Amino acid sequence: MSVQASKAEAPASGSIASILGPLIAIIVGLFMVILDGTAVNVAIPKLQEDFNSSLSLVQWTVTGYALAQAAVIPLAGWLSDRFGAKRIFLISIALFTIGSLLCSFAQSAEMLILFRVLQGLGGGVVMPISMAFVYRMAPPDKVGAVMGMMGVPILLAPALGPVLAGSLVDYASWHWIFLINLPIGVIAVLLGIRTLPNIDRQSVASLDLLGIILAPLAFAALSYGVTQGGSSWTSTETLVGLIVGVVALVLFVIVELRSKNPLLELRVFRSGNFTRGIVVQWVSQFALFGSFFLVPVFLQSAKGYTAFDTGLIMLPQAIASGVFMPIGGRLSDRFGARPLVLAGMIFVIGATALLANLDANDGKIMVMIPLALLGAGMGLFMMPLNTHLIQSSPQNLVGRVTSLTNAAQQVVSSLAIATLTTLSTNKMKDLLISAHKQAPELKEWTTAFSYTFFILIFVGVAGAILGLLLSRPKVDPNAEASAEIHMMVG
Repeated sequence: MSVQASKAEAPASGSIASILGPLIAIIVGLFMVILDGTAVNVAIPKLQEDFNSSLSLVQWTVTGYALAQAAVIPLAGWLSDRFGAKRIFLISIALFTIGSLLCSFAQSAEMLILFRVLQGLGGGVVMPISMAFVYRMAPPDKVGAVMGMMGVPILLAPALGPVLAGSLVDYASWHWIFLINLPIGVIAVLLGIRTLPNIDRQSVASLDLLGIILAPLAFAALSYGVTQGGSSWTSTETLVGLIVGVVALVLFVIVELRSKNPLLELRVFRSGNFTRGIVVQWVSQFALFGSFFLVPVFLQSAKGYTAFDTGLIMLPQAIASGVFMPIGGRLSDRFGARPLVLAGMIFVIGATALLANLDANDGKIMVMIPLALLGAGMGLFMMPLNTHLIQSSPQNLVGRVTSLTNAAQQVVSSLAIATLTTLSTNKMKDLLISAHKQAPELKEWTTAFSYTFFILIFVGVAGAILGLLLSRPKVDPNAEASAEIHMMVG
């Protein structure tokens, strides 16, 4: 497809209805990719049983997927600039769908791990390209509202994943976790071909070879290192991953800052507003992904709930996110990100405080209430904060910025899970030693869980304090339109 055949300046203002078609195409593809990231977690015991494999091997179906995503995310900006965002988005969705089909036919754990890596390679670039795509299509005066609409699947999918996967595993088979992606992927591709606009390619130099080697190596190694840290921070695997990741990251930063056409535009950190914003994002994501991991583990391991019941208990979080995400988007157009970050972090602090004070005999409702608060808080400020980061950066680098933020997100989410796992595991060991027990009971589980969420209270407080430092970016709609938004509806 040609992206140079026709160019039309985007209007300075317009209606959301005018971009509803392409927005739906992006949301469908994005929802599928994010949903699959959490759905497989609840199938781990069944996969272990069916393949007669060890837990350490089967867990690589999750780890391999995350590492593949971390490796390709840094390439998203360059690929979309070089070949066109529409083309790369469609290829990525198609590759993810093909990977899903292959996963459903896997005959061994090793085969499933290989096909999950293929899924990750396809799905890794979908998020950053989607965010840049939607930002470029949105009327300048409605950016927050449109980004808020796109943010719904970002928070809904991880919470709905366990519900859907739990029902499929309990009442059908684990194969359907992947087979269900096929019609969704086909619909997303067909909608994308028909409705997505062709955004002009940007002139890019030849591929940054050092960058393309060092960036995936750095992010993949760091993700691997912090993931392995969940078992032991002093193990050979953890140390090798972290050392290789840190060395590769330092070299990558040096190379990119000296390059005229870097793979990831790190010079954007010269903007104090952007730097403060991304630090707030990292802190909030630490709390979010840590909660997504901790709560299901507690409900299934300590309380003995099934995968399906666990998903239902987490449903209020998804509903609250879906309700508050569009509200946060609309309010950000009027007030900017700072008040929404403060309000959202207050919700998060309250939720983690309630979870930290759970009693072993508390019922489902005492878990569902703080989860709803957590979802509401994240819904309020997640997309306004993403919009803030994009508006705080040079507009011709939007694709590169979303690649940068999403690559960092993979590392932060892995770090959150690994750190919180280590904290809860160590606390559990101390409790068992004190009680002279070999295996934990509900009391020990609850105490270890509460202790870990007590730590997250301080994470939330840090996010709120940092949110006070944000200031509203100055956006020039005329410069924005002339600099980057040349589209042809294809």
